[in-house]
Amino acid sequence: AWKSLFLYFNQQHGRGKRGYKKGERIAIKINQNNTFSHEDCEQLNASPHLTLALLRSLVNDGGVPQEQITVFDASRFITKALYDKCYAEFPGVVYLDNEGGNGRTQSTYTADAIPYSADNGRLARGLANCALEADYLINMALLKGHGGQGVTLCAKNWYGVTDINRDFRKNQHNNFNQDRGGKPRYMTFTDYIAHKDLGQKTMLFLIDGLYGSEKVNGAPSGKWKMSPFNGNWPCSLLASQDPVAIDAVGIDFLSSEFPRMADVDYCDMYLVEAALADRPLSATFYDPERDGTGVGSLGVLEHWNNPEEKKYSRNMGKDIGIELVYLQK
Repeated sequence: AWKSLFLYFNQQHGRGKRGYKKGERIAIKINQNNTFSHEDCEQLNASPHLTLALLRSLVNDGGVPQEQITVFDASRFITKALYDKCYAEFPGVVYLDNEGGNGRTQSTYTADAIPYSADNGRLARGLANCALEADYLINMALLKGHGGQGVTLCAKNWYGVTDINRDFRKNQHNNFNQDRGGKPRYMTFTDYIAHKDLGQKTMLFLIDGLYGSEKVNGAPSGKWKMSPFNGNWPCSLLASQDPVAIDAVGIDFLSSEFPRMADVDYCDMYLVEAALADRPLSATFYDPERDGTGVGSLGVLEHWNNPEEKKYSRNMGKDIGIELVYLQK
């Protein structure tokens, strides 16, 4: 599987028909948004066991030397449970967070690495060097709702690569929120998907749905009612090579399980812009590097037929669209 992923990514990025090459670096962006120090807390962050499983797979199955891998959240903290569990097996991996210390490496940044396609005011424009220097990225987001934006999935996970302050109260959130009436508008998350060192450098998108939650803060909001979970934790992992499709599926799960989730209406506006990035409804010229080169469609957007069947176009026999492949262990 890793061989196929590397081969496809390199072919798509003009690197030739080849897999992983010795010396190339991989950075894994996890979501530690609800951390306040290196100490553990009950709030929902990246699962230590899923992070460890990903490292085991990359190193033992994918043949990537652990010294070439960075696990990071540049804007927050890598807490004790995650660090101790992963470091015990993979001490050569770089564990990078905002503060450093206790075995973690401290994040550094390059200023103005993402100038954005539109005037974004004082929104953070620096990007973490570990992402800029990587040859490949893996985005491992969480399955959560989020006030203001409706959801926090793979696209929003890139916000933690920017040089924001770890005190969220001191940060700008320009053009994060969709128009409440559904009017098309420029969306920052679309720029994150389109940027050459964020979404376009990502070989694999994952959403950690082992728990999932209606809200961004606090402990997981409870076991899920919808099928196939039926009163159990969702215990799921979503995976895709398409940054638009994976968030679309994440939105379908969250909005179906939590129909009264805050700000859920039109929360896919950034995906509408991304799927139509070369001719977006907002008429924005998406060029997040400001180099004069626009982008094409960034992925496939659609929503399932209903929460019971969970079928997309390719599940119903069409040769385009999303296909949700359900694997039960």
